[in-house]
Amino acid sequence: MPHARCGRLGPGPLGSGFHLIGASGRREHCPASGAVILRLCRRGLSMKHAALFAAACVLSLLGATSAGAQALEDRYWLEASAFKPNIDTHVKISSASGTIGTDVSLESDLNLADRETLPAFFAGARLGNRWAITGEYFALDRDGTAAISRDIVFDDVTYPAGVSVSSRFDTAVYRMTVAYSFIRNERAEVGVAVGAHVTQFELTLDGQAHIGAAAIQATRRERDALAPMPTVGLYAGYRITPKLTIGGRVDYMSLGVGDYDGQLTNAQATVTYRLFKNVGVGAAYRYVDYGLQIDKPRWDGDLSYQFHGPTVFLQVGF
Repeated sequence: MPHARCGRLGPGPLGSGFHLIGASGRREHCPASGAVILRLCRRGLSMKHAALFAAACVLSLLGATSAGAQALEDRYWLEASAFKPNIDTHVKISSASGTIGTDVSLESDLNLADRETLPAFFAGARLGNRWAITGEYFALDRDGTAAISRDIVFDDVTYPAGVSVSSRFDTAVYRMTVAYSFIRNERAEVGVAVGAHVTQFELTLDGQAHIGAAAIQATRRERDALAPMPTVGLYAGYRITPKLTIGGRVDYMSLGVGDYDGQLTNAQATVTYRLFKNVGVGAAYRYVDYGLQIDKPRWDGDLSYQFHGPTVFLQVGF
């Protein structure tokens, strides 16, 4: 039986990318946009990380089999995944009296882990042929202890250089979208989505500190916030073979809403392989950049986090 092989790079009907010659001898095109990779590199990702998006095309060589369920035909689907991102988090909490807080790197200053594995859950349902709703949840809880190398002003207290500070930062992310596919057929799907990205933050610092000129004493400060952000996005999926589907999604918003002013970028590239009629496995690479200014009694200041990394998942669809 002949095997699939990869042709040379070149332009195709969907843009530049890989040409694949399958077992049937038919030429297929797997888009791998260099413009997207270059844009991600400019956002701070290394070429190695950005190139992982193109790896989905290489994995299409696995699809030289026939028959099987088509992910694009699922009416309902559930996913459980393990996400292992690199994390970069900065916070600044000012006091109600006007004391400006320190811009703190939770990873560099407070010794929180900069790489974690976290579970995530995703579900979706089609409403007719073109409409769909999706929801996602994941949480990241970290703690650490560090002898800080500089003074840190947090809210109304100062943790002086040299003291030991214990910290904890918990986040929970809830995403809900309503999607409409303006292109949808047996091989491809392209659409737009609107929704909400809601994040719950809770930060705790505990250590020897002083308020103004008062003597140093054990001090604990906790701050929390619930930050909702609307999003607008584009998504696409392409069935390379009956068992193999690739997809991508980009969500973006820059907006001030009430006590919040922020921007959010969420991008993901995915490849899914259907093992059985209703069960598939997949891999993805995800990039999230989130910056927020909050003006509330429980959190007056700035927060930004960026994470990017691979994820693997198990999918059930029917």
